[in-house]
Amino acid sequence: MSKFPNQLALVAVAATSVIALSVGLSERAAHNAEIAAATAQAEADAMAVQTAEAETAEAEAVVTEQVTAEVAEAEMVEEVAEDTVAEAETAAPETVTAEATADTGDTFEGGSSTPALFVGAAWAESHESPMIGELDGISFDLGREALDEEVAAWDIDIRPDGAGLPAGSGDVWTGEEAYIENCAQCHGDFGEGRARWPVLAGGWDTLEHEDPVKTPGSYWPYLSTVWDYVHRAMPYGQAQSLTDDEVYAITAYILYLNNLVDDDFELSQDNFTEVSLPNEDGFFMDDRAEGEIPAFSEEPCMENCKDSVEITMRASVLDVTPEDEQAEATEAAAETTEETATQEAAAEDETTAVAAVDPALVEEGEGVFRKCRACHQVGEGARNGVGPHLNGVLGRTIGGIDGFRYSGVFQEAAEAGEVWGPENLGEYLADPRGAMPGTNMSFAGLRSEEEIAAITAYLSTFEAQ
Repeated sequence: MSKFPNQLALVAVAATSVIALSVGLSERAAHNAEIAAATAQAEADAMAVQTAEAETAEAEAVVTEQVTAEVAEAEMVEEVAEDTVAEAETAAPETVTAEATADTGDTFEGGSSTPALFVGAAWAESHESPMIGELDGISFDLGREALDEEVAAWDIDIRPDGAGLPAGSGDVWTGEEAYIENCAQCHGDFGEGRARWPVLAGGWDTLEHEDPVKTPGSYWPYLSTVWDYVHRAMPYGQAQSLTDDEVYAITAYILYLNNLVDDDFELSQDNFTEVSLPNEDGFFMDDRAEGEIPAFSEEPCMENCKDSVEITMRASVLDVTPEDEQAEATEAAAETTEETATQEAAAEDETTAVAAVDPALVEEGEGVFRKCRACHQVGEGARNGVGPHLNGVLGRTIGGIDGFRYSGVFQEAAEAGEVWGPENLGEYLADPRGAMPGTNMSFAGLRSEEEIAAITAYLSTFEAQ
C-alpha cells in the first residue's frame, strides 16, 4: 500500500495549523492596535487638559497685571488731585479756604484747564451746600457757538404783533391756486375738510354748541397763528416747502373763505396787523393763579345744605302749558302750513318752467356743478356730506332735510316755511353770505349769471328721493 495518502493527510493538518496560527496572529495584532489607539487618545486628552490649565493661568496673570496697573493709575490720579489742590491753596488761599470766605459768600471761579474737574470737586466738598450752579466757569470743551444761519433756521415763529414776519405778499386769487394745489386734497376746495382732516372755514356761531366747529373764522384768536402754522407745518409731508409769498397768499385765501376779506384783498407784512379774527376777544391771559386757585383753596361751606331732592312730577305729565297758549300755537301752526303749501305750489310752477330748458344748458350745468361736488351729492343714492344732498332742491323747504345740521339762518328759513326756487337759489349761489348771512357754506359764489342759469337747469333734473 502506498504512503502517499498519509502524506496528504499530514500536509492537510499542517496547512490547517498554519491557517489557525495566522488567524490568531491577526486577531492579536488587531487587539494590540486598539490598545495603542486608546493609549494615544488618553495621552492627547491629558495634553489638552495641561494646555487649558496653562492658558487659564496665563489669563489670570494678565487680569492681575491689568488690575494692578489700574490701581496704580488711580493712586497716581489721586496724588495729582492732591497736588493740584495744594497748588490752588498756595496760589489763591482766599478762594479755596472755607474759613477765609465764610462771611463773603464766595463762588468758585473755575477755569478751562485739564484738572478743572478735580479742583471743582475738591472745592465743592469743602462747602456745606455744593451746587452745580456754583461751578460757573468750568468748561468741558464740548459743542460750539451756533452759526447765524442755524439760529435763523429755527427762529421762524410769528407773534400776534407781527414780529418775525418776513417781507412778502399774496392776494386771494393767487392763494386760491396755491391752496388747491397744496391744501385742497386734505382740507377741501373751500376749507370744508375731508375725511377727518380739519375744517378751515365756517363754524360761525357754533362755539356754544355741543360739537363746535373750530376754524380761523370761528375760534382762532390771531392771524399770526394761521400764518405760522401754514409756514411751519404745511403742506402735510412737505413742511416748510412753501415760499413766503405763497404763505401770504394762502393765508389771504383762508381769510376769504371765512368771509373776513373781499376777493381783491392782498395780505402783506405791512397790513398784517390790521386783520383781526372774530374770536380774538374770546381769549385772555391765564388768571387762575389769582382767581380760581385762591377761591378753590378756601374751606368749603358745609352748612345749611338741603337734605334731599325729590322729583315729584314730570313736565310732560303736569301739562304746564296754559290752554290759551296751546290754542294760539295751534292756530299759528295752521297758518304756517297754509303759507308753506302756497309757496311750494309756486316753487313747483317755477320748477316746471326750469325743466323745459335746453339740454345743452343742462350739460353745461353739469360742468359747473364740479365746483359743488366736494360738499354736495346728486343723483341716485345721493347722501348728505359736508352739505346736504341736492336731489329735488328746487321746490324743497330751505333747511328742510331731517337729520342734517343746518346753520341758524337756515333753521329760521325752515321755520318760516321758505322754499328754494330758481330766483332765491340763484341769489344764494351768486353770493351765499350776502344772501343768507351766517350760512355755514364757505363757497365764494359763482361769478356769472350764465353759470347760475346752467347749474339751476342741471339741478332741476334731479327729483326728490
